[in-house]
Amino acid sequence: MKKILYSGTFDPLTKGHLDLIRRGSKLADELIVGIIRNPNKNPMFSIEERKEMIEAQIADLPNVKVDCFQGLLVDYVRENNIDAVLRGLRATMDFEYEIQMAQVNAKLHKDMETIFLMTDERYSYISSSVVREVYALGGEIIDLVPNKIYDYMINYKK
Repeated sequence: MKKILYSGTFDPLTKGHLDLIRRGSKLADELIVGIIRNPNKNPMFSIEERKEMIEAQIADLPNVKVDCFQGLLVDYVRENNIDAVLRGLRATMDFEYEIQMAQVNAKLHKDMETIFLMTDERYSYISSSVVREVYALGGEIIDLVPNKIYDYMINYKK
Protein backbone atom coordinates (compact mmCIF):
# COMPACT_ATOMS: atom_id res chain seq x y z
CA MET A 1 0.00 0.00 0.00
CA LYS A 2 1.09 3.51 -0.64
CA LYS A 3 -0.49 5.60 2.14
CA ILE A 4 -2.05 4.55 5.42
CA LEU A 5 -3.62 6.84 8.00
CA TYR A 6 -3.49 6.05 11.70
CA SER A 7 -5.73 8.61 13.37
CA GLY A 8 -6.64 9.47 16.93
CA THR A 9 -6.45 12.18 19.54
CA PHE A 10 -3.21 10.77 21.00
CA ASP A 11 -3.63 12.73 24.24
CA PRO A 12 -1.01 11.53 25.05
CA LEU A 13 0.63 8.99 22.74
CA THR A 14 0.94 5.66 24.59
CA LYS A 15 3.26 2.69 24.17
CA GLY A 16 0.36 0.91 22.48
CA HIS A 17 0.00 3.73 19.95
CA LEU A 18 3.74 3.69 19.25
CA ASP A 19 3.69 -0.06 18.72
CA LEU A 20 0.92 0.33 16.13
CA ILE A 21 2.79 3.17 14.43
CA ARG A 22 5.95 1.04 14.15
CA ARG A 23 4.04 -1.98 12.85
CA GLY A 24 1.89 0.12 10.53
CA SER A 25 4.95 1.84 9.06
CA LYS A 26 6.01 -1.56 7.69
CA LEU A 27 2.75 -1.92 5.76
CA ALA A 28 2.95 1.25 3.65
CA ASP A 29 5.26 3.54 1.77
CA GLU A 30 3.94 6.34 3.97
CA LEU A 31 2.12 6.21 7.30
CA ILE A 32 0.41 9.39 8.42
CA VAL A 33 -0.30 9.79 12.12
CA GLY A 34 -3.37 12.00 11.96
CA ILE A 35 -4.10 13.88 15.14
CA ILE A 36 -7.79 14.67 15.26
CA ARG A 37 -8.84 18.04 16.60
CA ASN A 38 -12.11 17.38 18.39
CA PRO A 39 -13.82 20.59 19.53
CA ASN A 40 -16.02 18.54 21.91
CA LYS A 41 -13.04 17.39 23.98
CA ASN A 42 -10.89 19.27 26.43
CA PRO A 43 -7.46 17.71 25.86
CA MET A 44 -4.61 17.73 28.35
CA PHE A 45 -2.20 18.76 25.57
CA SER A 46 -2.78 21.19 22.74
CA ILE A 47 -2.77 19.75 19.25
CA GLU A 48 0.56 21.51 18.64
CA GLU A 49 2.07 19.89 21.76
CA ARG A 50 0.81 16.46 20.72
CA LYS A 51 2.27 16.92 17.23
CA GLU A 52 5.62 18.01 18.65
CA MET A 53 5.76 15.08 21.09
CA ILE A 54 4.85 12.50 18.45
CA GLU A 55 7.31 13.90 15.90
CA ALA A 56 10.10 13.67 18.48
CA GLN A 57 9.12 10.09 19.32
CA ILE A 58 8.96 8.83 15.71
CA ALA A 59 12.02 10.68 14.35
CA ASP A 60 13.65 7.31 13.56
CA LEU A 61 10.82 6.31 11.21
CA PRO A 62 11.49 8.07 7.88
CA ASN A 63 8.23 7.00 6.23
CA VAL A 64 6.02 8.31 9.05
CA LYS A 65 4.72 11.86 9.19
CA VAL A 66 2.39 13.62 11.61
CA ASP A 67 -0.52 15.80 10.52
CA CYS A 68 -3.49 17.41 12.27
CA PHE A 69 -7.06 17.65 11.06
CA GLN A 70 -10.66 18.09 12.10
CA GLY A 71 -13.91 17.06 10.55
CA LEU A 72 -14.84 13.78 8.94
CA LEU A 73 -12.18 11.14 8.61
CA VAL A 74 -13.46 10.23 5.15
CA ASP A 75 -12.93 13.80 3.96
CA TYR A 76 -9.31 13.74 5.12
CA VAL A 77 -8.85 10.35 3.44
CA ARG A 78 -10.24 11.68 0.14
CA GLU A 79 -8.29 14.95 0.24
CA ASN A 80 -4.99 13.19 0.94
CA ASN A 81 -5.36 10.13 -1.32
CA ILE A 82 -5.12 7.69 1.58
CA ASP A 83 -5.30 4.01 0.60
CA ALA A 84 -6.35 2.64 4.00
CA VAL A 85 -7.01 3.57 7.61
CA LEU A 86 -5.24 1.66 10.39
CA ARG A 87 -7.09 0.94 13.63
CA GLY A 88 -5.88 -0.86 16.73
CA LEU A 89 -7.96 -3.33 18.69
CA ARG A 90 -7.35 -3.98 22.40
CA ALA A 91 -10.43 -5.93 23.37
CA THR A 92 -13.90 -6.90 22.24
CA MET A 93 -15.31 -3.53 23.27
CA ASP A 94 -12.85 -1.86 20.87
CA PHE A 95 -13.98 -4.21 18.13
CA GLU A 96 -17.64 -3.29 18.49
CA TYR A 97 -16.89 0.43 18.29
CA GLU A 98 -14.26 0.14 15.55
CA ILE A 99 -16.32 -2.13 13.29
CA GLN A 100 -19.23 0.29 13.56
CA MET A 101 -16.99 3.22 12.62
CA ALA A 102 -15.41 1.27 9.75
CA GLN A 103 -18.86 0.42 8.38
CA VAL A 104 -20.04 4.02 8.62
CA ASN A 105 -16.86 5.22 6.93
CA ALA A 106 -17.27 2.62 4.18
CA LYS A 107 -20.82 3.86 3.62
CA LEU A 108 -19.57 7.46 3.35
CA HIS A 109 -16.59 6.56 1.16
CA LYS A 110 -17.06 3.30 -0.74
CA ASP A 111 -13.37 2.93 -1.65
CA MET A 112 -12.08 3.40 1.91
CA GLU A 113 -10.40 0.36 3.44
CA THR A 114 -9.84 -0.18 7.16
CA ILE A 115 -7.03 -2.37 8.49
CA PHE A 116 -7.31 -3.71 12.03
CA LEU A 117 -4.22 -4.69 14.01
CA MET A 118 -4.44 -6.39 17.37
CA THR A 119 -2.63 -4.47 20.07
CA ASP A 120 0.41 -6.21 21.49
CA GLU A 121 -0.73 -7.91 24.71
CA ARG A 122 1.87 -5.93 26.68
CA TYR A 123 -0.11 -2.76 25.93
CA SER A 124 -3.68 -4.04 25.80
CA TYR A 125 -4.66 -2.37 29.09
CA ILE A 126 -3.25 1.07 28.22
CA SER A 127 -5.36 3.95 26.97
CA SER A 128 -4.71 7.67 26.84
CA SER A 129 -7.52 8.26 29.32
CA VAL A 130 -5.91 5.83 31.81
CA VAL A 131 -2.56 7.60 31.36
CA ARG A 132 -4.14 11.02 31.95
CA GLU A 133 -5.93 9.80 35.08
CA VAL A 134 -2.87 8.11 36.59
CA TYR A 135 -0.74 11.17 35.77
CA ALA A 136 -3.28 13.62 37.22
CA LEU A 137 -3.38 11.63 40.47
CA GLY A 138 0.42 11.59 40.76
CA GLY A 139 0.93 7.96 39.74
CA GLU A 140 3.89 6.60 37.81
CA ILE A 141 3.36 6.50 34.03
CA ILE A 142 6.82 5.44 32.83
CA ASP A 143 5.59 2.00 31.77
CA LEU A 144 2.59 3.45 29.93
CA VAL A 145 4.10 6.02 27.56
CA PRO A 146 7.20 6.09 25.33
CA ASN A 147 10.35 7.71 26.75
CA LYS A 148 10.15 11.04 24.91
CA ILE A 149 6.48 11.43 25.81
CA TYR A 150 7.30 10.64 29.44
CA ASP A 151 10.11 13.23 29.48
CA TYR A 152 7.80 15.84 28.00
CA MET A 153 5.04 15.13 30.48
CA ILE A 154 7.33 15.12 33.51
CA ASN A 155 9.40 18.16 32.51
CA TYR A 156 6.85 20.43 30.84
CA LYS A 157 3.35 19.64 32.08
CA LYS A 158 3.58 19.84 35.85
